Amino acid sequence: MQNFYIIANSQKDPNWEITHKITSYLRRHHCVCHVQEAGGRIDIGPYHYTNASLIPPGVECIIVLGGDGTLLQAARDVVHRQIPLFGINMGTLGYLAEVNKQAIYPALEQLMMDDYAIEERMMLKGSVYHQGQLVGEDIALNDIVIGREGPLRVIRFMNYVNDEYLNSYNADGIIVATPTGSTGYSLSAGGPIISPDARLTMITPLAPHTLNTRSIILPAEDVIKVKIGPGRRQAEEKGQATFDGDISIPMTTGDKIVIRQSEVSTKIVKLNHLSFVEVLRQKMGNS
Repeated sequence: MQNFYIIANSQKDPNWEITHKITSYLRRHHCVCHVQEAGGRIDIGPYHYTNASLIPPGVECIIVLGGDGTLLQAARDVVHRQIPLFGINMGTLGYLAEVNKQAIYPALEQLMMDDYAIEERMMLKGSVYHQGQLVGEDIALNDIVIGREGPLRVIRFMNYVNDEYLNSYNADGIIVATPTGSTGYSLSAGGPIISPDARLTMITPLAPHTLNTRSIILPAEDVIKVKIGPGRRQAEEKGQATFDGDISIPMTTGDKIVIRQSEVSTKIVKLNHLSFVEVLRQKMGNS
C-alpha cells in the first residue's frame, strides 16, 4: 500500500500529535496521505461524520484514528467506496481497532510492505415504516437496537422472520446484531459470541419480562421484522431504532422495522495472524 487516507477523531487526538506523526512517517516513505477530521456530526447528504466524497481516487487504505466507535462511524459513511479500513486505538483496547499507539510504526511498515489480510464484515440494513410508508433507513456494522424512548417502561414487541410470526414479549428493547456486533451490546445483554467472519444475524432481547426468551441466531439471508405493540391500556408507545449506538429513527405504536443483510459490507485490514480463539482469549483476560 502506498496511498492512504486518515480519518482522525480530534477528541482522541486533540492536538493532532499522532495524526501529524503518521502523515510525516508515511510521506517520508514516499506514500500519499490525506487527512479528514472526524470530530463531530456533519450530516452532509448521506454522510453523518465523514464526507466520503472528499476521498480521492486511488486510496488503498483508510486509517481510522480513534477507537471502535470512530471506526463504526467511518464504516457506515465510507462503505460504498469499498476501501479497507484500518483502526488505530487511541483509548481502551478495542475489537475493531487492533493497534494501539505504541505499535503504530511497525503497523505502518506492515501496511507499506503489503503484509496484511482483509476481512469482509457483513452489515445490516434497517428500514422503518410508519403507517406503511418508509420514514427512514440506515445501515449498521455492529447492531440495530429497537428500544423505548422517554420514561422507563417496557414495550411490547412482535417479531417476525421472513414474514412468519416468531414471538411476542414485553422487554426494554431488542438487539439485532451481526457477528461483529456479538462482542458489543448484545454480549452485555447475555448474547453469545460469534466469530466475526460468520454470516449470521442474531436477535437478543433486552431485559425481557419472561423466563423463556433467549437469543436466536438466524441465517444472514433471513429478513427480520420487529413491530411495536400497544402499551398498557392501549396507550401509544414511543420508541426508536438506533444504528450502531449512534443514529436514531423515532418509532411509535404500530410502526415496524425491517432488518436484512445489507448489500454492502465493510472491509477491515488485519495485521496479526492470530486466530479468533486466541484474540478472544486475550481480550477476555484468560491465561
